[in-house]
Amino acid sequence: MYRIWMVFDPRRTLIALFSFLGVLALTIHFILLSTDEYNWLVPTDQATAGAMVDVTPLPPGL
Repeated sequence: MYRIWMVFDPRRTLIALFSFLGVLALTIHFILLSTDEYNWLVPTDQATAGAMVDVTPLPPGL
């Protein structure tokens, strides 16, 4: 295993690896945000339907 690190510079290799993983993580999160089912920022109709409250005013005298 040490021979691999003799060929590649460990600092440059780890920086490249972490950069790739960061870009991959951001890409996956943005793909999930673009779907209707897995978008956690904007609530879907199913989630808001249960939370809606009827706010019709009562007639006077009740």
